[in-house]
Amino acid sequence: MARIPSLPLVPVMLAAALHAGEVTVEFAPFVIHQSFPATALPDDVVLFSLKAEAWSDFEIKTIAAHGSKVAKGDVLLEFDTESIDRKIADSRNALEVSRLALAQAELDLKQLKETSPYKLEALKRSAAEAKEANEHFIEIRRKADEEKIEQSLIRYRQQLENAAEELRQLTKMYEADDLTEETEEIILTRQKNAVEAAEFALRMEILDQKRMLEVMLPREAVQLAEADRDAALLLAKAEQDIPRAIQIKELELEAMKTAFVRDGDTLKRLEADRADFAFKAPAEGWLYHGSIENGRWTLGDMAKTLVARGNPPIRKPLVSFIPAAGEFALTAFLDEATARGIGRNKPAGSAEPAGREDLSIPVTLTSLMETPNGDGLYRADFKAEWPKDMAIAPGATATIRLIIYQSEKAIVLPENAFTYGADDWAVSVKLADGKTERRKVKRGRVFDKQAEVLSGLEPGQVILLP
Repeated sequence: MARIPSLPLVPVMLAAALHAGEVTVEFAPFVIHQSFPATALPDDVVLFSLKAEAWSDFEIKTIAAHGSKVAKGDVLLEFDTESIDRKIADSRNALEVSRLALAQAELDLKQLKETSPYKLEALKRSAAEAKEANEHFIEIRRKADEEKIEQSLIRYRQQLENAAEELRQLTKMYEADDLTEETEEIILTRQKNAVEAAEFALRMEILDQKRMLEVMLPREAVQLAEADRDAALLLAKAEQDIPRAIQIKELELEAMKTAFVRDGDTLKRLEADRADFAFKAPAEGWLYHGSIENGRWTLGDMAKTLVARGNPPIRKPLVSFIPAAGEFALTAFLDEATARGIGRNKPAGSAEPAGREDLSIPVTLTSLMETPNGDGLYRADFKAEWPKDMAIAPGATATIRLIIYQSEKAIVLPENAFTYGADDWAVSVKLADGKTERRKVKRGRVFDKQAEVLSGLEPGQVILLP
């Protein structure tokens, strides 16, 4: 491979000094070059990250060493599965319990809908019966019961009067005889007992009548009225409660269905997360801890978690797999001035790998960001023609040297020879009579305290320096 000649570190002085403070204008080559560090990074990188949706407690079981060479199918990173396996088993059991509870809730709702009309109809009947019983008591039965009590008391009085009258008649009849026979004595005694019994029965009836009229009937009236009222209230409440209970059951059932679906989705996500517990190499290549993206390799605090029993974060690149068959490019991050200079003509140049200054590897600019990144630098990517026998390690560094501008015939003065005024740039020209003249010039590119003059001067003129 042809070696690109080394470039001069500073431009050729294009004005010969007559003595201190004077230079003579001459034509000479003018070259602007830039050098900057770059990093060798692969074109193709596979970033491995945890994309878990339901599981967050990842604990590293094993991890391949940083920079290790791996074969296809080798385990790059493996996590402990004990906790998630237990969680999946518990979730499956809980999902089965939820399925049975859901089936029971559906059956309960069906039964509630089927039996609710019967319950409501029974309450309507009970309310109607209570109302009818209360109205019948008020309108008919109470008066009838009072009449019964009165008639019963009359009968008891009549029975007493009849018994007493019969006793008087027997006594009168037996007193007419001179001798009261034993049989007659017995009959009188019995009749006296009958009178006493009738008297007692009348007294009891009077007490019963008093309690019935003063206590029992008023109490029954209150009970029937309360029963009528309570049955009506119970019916009114049921007419609202029963539809509401059905609605609540329906909402609860929908909530259980939603929870069942969500629990099922969670289980599916857990099972999917379980498949993410081992990262394997898709081909032969290298493993790097951290991420290689956007032209940079970053690890930072991730190094603390990428160890056995470490708990790495989710949805962040953990390790990078670099295929052995991939190509390596050089990536650099340039300041604005360098980026603008390179961006004008996309120059070619060479790269010197660190520690191999004897090599000059041709490079070509392939892309240059038009806007800076967060730290104000512009990313530039270069294609490198690596020697076939050279092993490139990802992250290796090199110095890139580029000629970003050159002119074979230019006039260049020290930068301090120029002054800036209202009419643009100017220099002091020494005339033949020893006097000086301010001469307006058009200034070109500036590099390393030297500035190119595009027009306004001719070779042989003498320029005074301050």
